[in-house]
Amino acid sequence: MAEHVGIVLVSHSAAMAAGLRELLLELGSGSVPVLLAGGTEDGGLGTSYDLIVRAVAAADRGAGVVVLPDLGSSVLTARTALEDHPREDVVLVDAPFVEGAVAAVVTASAGAGLAAVVGAAEGARDFRKL
Repeated sequence: MAEHVGIVLVSHSAAMAAGLRELLLELGSGSVPVLLAGGTEDGGLGTSYDLIVRAVAAADRGAGVVVLPDLGSSVLTARTALEDHPREDVVLVDAPFVEGAVAAVVTASAGAGLAAVVGAAEGARDFRKL
């Protein structure tokens, strides 16, 4: 079986990222690696360069990795980490955190490649709820 694109959730809150991961693992039937870089290394609110680097490495199963930040400094920290460790198969995605992650995991679980998973996450920006 081919490997799935990995997902990394970068959030200011470890608890928020963990809650989203719980949903994503269910939606992806556990087949999509979903790793967390939530909060700081000491458990506080914020983002951690080192947690992002480690999460990307752990999420990589050979099909690429999509990195989804929540807001503000998580984008800056993720961008810095990825610029310092450049790889063509790791993509920082400009997408809504929850909806983008859901679209990415559902698409990845169907066996789609990196470009399709990125496109699904970015397309979630247009999801309407009502």
